Amino acid sequence: MPSLFVIQGRDQGTRYEIDGDDLSIGRISENAIQLNDTEVSRQHAQVLHLGDRLVIRDLNSSNGTFVNGAAIRQHELKTGDQVQVGRTLLLFTGVLEEGVDVIDDVDIIAASQNIENSRIVRAMSQSAGSELLSLPADQTQSPWLARARSNLQLMYRTALAVSHTMDIEQLLDRIMDMILEWVDADRGCIMLRDEETGELAPKVRRHRRGVQNEDRIAISKTILDYVVEKGEGVLTSNAREDDRWDPAQSIVQLGVREAICVPMQGRYGVVGVIYIDTSISPKQVILQKSNNKFGEEHLKLMIAIGHQAALAVEDTSYYKATVQAERLAAVGQTIATLSHHIKNILQGVRGGSYLIELGMKDHQQALDGEENDGLADPEAMGRAVETMRKGWGIVEKNQERISALVLDMLTFSKEREPDPQPSDLNEITADAIELMETRAGEAEVELAFDPAAEMPSILLDPEALHRAILNVVSNAIDACETATPEGGRRVRVATSIDLVKNVAGVTVSDNGVGIEKGDIDRIFTVFVSKKGGRGTGLGLPVTRKILEEHGGKVRVESKQGEGSTFTLELPIKRDRPARKSAERAASETLDDSPSNTLVAPK
Repeated sequence: MPSLFVIQGRDQGTRYEIDGDDLSIGRISENAIQLNDTEVSRQHAQVLHLGDRLVIRDLNSSNGTFVNGAAIRQHELKTGDQVQVGRTLLLFTGVLEEGVDVIDDVDIIAASQNIENSRIVRAMSQSAGSELLSLPADQTQSPWLARARSNLQLMYRTALAVSHTMDIEQLLDRIMDMILEWVDADRGCIMLRDEETGELAPKVRRHRRGVQNEDRIAISKTILDYVVEKGEGVLTSNAREDDRWDPAQSIVQLGVREAICVPMQGRYGVVGVIYIDTSISPKQVILQKSNNKFGEEHLKLMIAIGHQAALAVEDTSYYKATVQAERLAAVGQTIATLSHHIKNILQGVRGGSYLIELGMKDHQQALDGEENDGLADPEAMGRAVETMRKGWGIVEKNQERISALVLDMLTFSKEREPDPQPSDLNEITADAIELMETRAGEAEVELAFDPAAEMPSILLDPEALHRAILNVVSNAIDACETATPEGGRRVRVATSIDLVKNVAGVTVSDNGVGIEKGDIDRIFTVFVSKKGGRGTGLGLPVTRKILEEHGGKVRVESKQGEGSTFTLELPIKRDRPARKSAERAASETLDDSPSNTLVAPK
């Protein structure tokens, strides 16, 4: 079945099968292929079935659709094509050839069950594969040139197939198809060794078009063991070659069956075997006076293909293992980092709880008058209440920290579609600043707001943008807290509107410690924080993600020792965007004029 395999992006390693229905690609859940990529449009592209062809069509996306690096409006997909949408790169693998068989129809039989009495008539080492194109003694022989050109073409196509396929099953499918196309075999299969047990298991089975496929493939276990242990390719036949053999009397029953079995020799050992066989009818043997189709050239060719296929299997397995290792490493890093922050927060909660418990105990003692001759002590009760108030303040502050951490985790963990509503950017910013005034006062930071005059109503997600502004203002206060600038610590927040560029913005400036030049590119990396135990390393990545989901961006200017300026830029949208269905967009006539030329995203 054709498929798209994600080789780069947040969905790396995911495979999407393309069945008989047309499907759409985009960011929202209504798409058959939903990509976690903020630079992918809501409905970005569509894969269509046009007869026996598959084409990809761009749906007037914001950042365009690219195939093999070129911008397209519509393109017929071929195996090996690399499709880029946003920051996601997908590899297309096409329709499999006819003659696909069920792999369960392959049997490995013991020597005692070898009903065909096949024997090894030729064995060849791995090094023989490199002799495939070696010159004969007479270099002018045209048959050799024809064979060499044919072999070279097959090896080139094999190399091309393995370089464009990242899925092992589809890789083996294509290799088997090419073998049957170029080698005069009737049937074939590829087996891979199980990493844990070492046993061979069939993965692909094929038969040539026009060949009856009623019988199961029976392969001698003795021959398989020989190929794997010796690392040699073998040619087997059930025909007898001594002078006493009378073909007319022996072949009238079953004819002759020949087979080639070669190891898939990789860098670190044999990863599997390739097996092909052919049947020669009694009539062919008698008329052609020959009882074989396979020879040394076929064996050399199969050895070379087996080596090429083994390297590709190893590379693909290594790639999958690397992707899995990266995922596990990311999970481990996330758990370790979050555990550290949660532990610090819980320590704060525990400290506040202790003060509350102590205050309650003192309050009860003062109420009972244990130290005042049985009379209530108002002064002691007041001190106890103050202790409880102090403890509750610590608990409340840490409750806000855990709440902020959870919200950042939820925001960053998944792609979300903003819920745009007509909103006042000045009002959202003022509300965020109001929430930070107490925090600024504790840090002795002057917090000021300069709203833009005549700010129009803008379509945006107010809750998400409020979160982004809150993160940046909080960071600015933290940056000032450890600084000692002349004239005092200051954080200035301003909103702006540019109707010419159609952009609205929120600028947050501080005169804190600033950011080192080499660290500016790293501050948006998850879990990278310059605050030590106080920072989670999620605030700025979440802020950038929210802005990108709105189609905006975050700009940073900073000078170490003098302060930083963060600008959140948003495109101005006055009306709710009308959703155009993928089906309608796909049916529209696409204009290929120069005015529609797309520019590749950086």
